[in-house]
Amino acid sequence: MAEDLSAVANFLYEAGTLKHTARTGWWMAGVRQPETVAEHSWRTALIATIIAKLEGADPARAAFLAVWHDTGETRTGDVNHLGKKYTAGEADPRDITADQVAGMPGILAEALTELVAEYEAKDSPEAICARDADKLECMIQGIEYKAQGYENAQRWIDNSRGRIVTKAGNALADAVLGTGSLDWLHSALGEKQG
Repeated sequence: MAEDLSAVANFLYEAGTLKHTARTGWWMAGVRQPETVAEHSWRTALIATIIAKLEGADPARAAFLAVWHDTGETRTGDVNHLGKKYTAGEADPRDITADQVAGMPGILAEALTELVAEYEAKDSPEAICARDADKLECMIQGIEYKAQGYENAQRWIDNSRGRIVTKAGNALADAVLGTGSLDWLHSALGEKQG
């Protein structure tokens, strides 16, 4: 391979910042140390795979979209919904991606810009599944935070639940809400439920 991959290498370091970038919206619910963007994206990709498979869409493509859906936050940080209201012209994720892939081999830059554009367009079945996965992941995280005593997380649970559109996503949301949320953890630890 004769192409210069230094821009790719730089992006890989940049992407690593998401392992330390907090999902700041949770601060509004009182969560002192919220999950990171990378943690959120990982579970979102898993959920996207499941929703897409159940919806008859391409699970690999949906997971691929979910992995990349917040990569622009390396440049903007995680701006919560309320904060976006006050920013001077919200940055378009497609523009951020174009900057991130500048200097990368053309075939890679084109694939990544198209990927983010597909997610943002919300048109393909895979993008719809990935977006539902994003909402379902937020809902699950809210349930986990609420179980830790952060009662204000209920707003995120309700908001996320109301924004899921696929049949599989809605069924999964209902299943998640019906499980008692962390029963699996108590069961795995051999703890008795009260």
